[in-house]
Amino acid sequence: MTDPVAAWPGELVSAGAGQLFVRSAPAPEGAEPALFVHGLGGGATNWTDLMDLLRKPPADGPGEPALACEAVDLPGFGFSPVPPGNDYSIDAMATAVGELIDERGYWPVHLVGNSMGGAVCVRLAARRPDLVRTLTLISPALPDLRPRVLPMRLTLLCAPGIGPWLLSRVTRRVPAQSRASMSVRDVFADPGLVHPKRLAEEVAELTRRDGLGYADTVLLAAARSIVTEYMRRGPRSLWHDAARVKAPTLVIYGSHDRLVRPAMAALAARSFRGARVVVLSRTGHVAMMERPGLVAKEMRDLFAAARRP
Repeated sequence: MTDPVAAWPGELVSAGAGQLFVRSAPAPEGAEPALFVHGLGGGATNWTDLMDLLRKPPADGPGEPALACEAVDLPGFGFSPVPPGNDYSIDAMATAVGELIDERGYWPVHLVGNSMGGAVCVRLAARRPDLVRTLTLISPALPDLRPRVLPMRLTLLCAPGIGPWLLSRVTRRVPAQSRASMSVRDVFADPGLVHPKRLAEEVAELTRRDGLGYADTVLLAAARSIVTEYMRRGPRSLWHDAARVKAPTLVIYGSHDRLVRPAMAALAARSFRGARVVVLSRTGHVAMMERPGLVAKEMRDLFAAARRP
C-alpha cells in the first residue's frame, strides 16, 4: 500500500469579523477556483485526496480545467478559532464561507460540500448565487425525518443535559484510537480502504482537539443546528433553498451511507433544478475519501456539461 498524499498546507485568513483556517493545493496558472466544505466533526483534511486529483488537468480530458483547490475548516472546527458570538447555525456558517469567498476575491467558485458542509453550501448557493459557479454535494445533510440509528444518536447528543454529559463521558473514557476506528466504521462502507497513516492522522487530530477545551461545545452546537434545520419547514427550509439554486448541480449519495439515506436521491432529483444525481455503489458517507477517483470523474462531467450550450 503506497503512502497517501500529505495534508495540504494552510493558514488563517480573514472572513468577515472572524478568521478561518484554509488549506490550499498548488495548481497551474489559470486554474478555476474551488472551495471544499467539510461535515460535522470533519475538517479541511477530508478533501486531501480529491484536491490532489482535481488540481491537475485530466490526462484523458483535454480542455477540462485544473482547479485551484482550497478547503476550509468551518468556525470552531479543525484549526479555525471559535467564531465571534459562538454562533454555529447553518446560517452563520454559510455567511462565514460567503465572506471568505468575497474577501479572497476569486468568485465564482466551484463549491463542494459534504454532509453538514453540504447544507451550508446549499444555503449559500441559494442566497448568494453570484459566488457559485457549480455546486457539488456529497451526502448532503438535508432534512429527512425517517429514523435511522446514527442520526438518532446525534439527536440524543443534542438533548439538554444528557447530551453534553454523554459526549464528555465518551471523550474522557474512550481512547482516541477507539473513537477514530468507530468513526471510520460509521462513515466508510469498507473501512479496509482507510490507509493506516490516515487513521493515525485522525487519532492525532482527535487527541489535539481533546486538549482545546471547546471541541465538545462546538460539536454539540453544530449538531443542534442540523437538528434545527431538519425540523424547519416553509420558505426557510433547506429543501426550499435547494429549489432556488441556479448553479449547475451534482448530488452524490453512497449506497451504503449509514447517516444520509441514499433514497434521498429521489427527492434531490426533484428539488434541484436540472441537477445530476448519482448513487455510488459500495460507498458510505464520505465518498470523496472512500472513492475520490469516482467523485473527481463525476465532477469533471459536471464541469463539461456546464460548458455546453
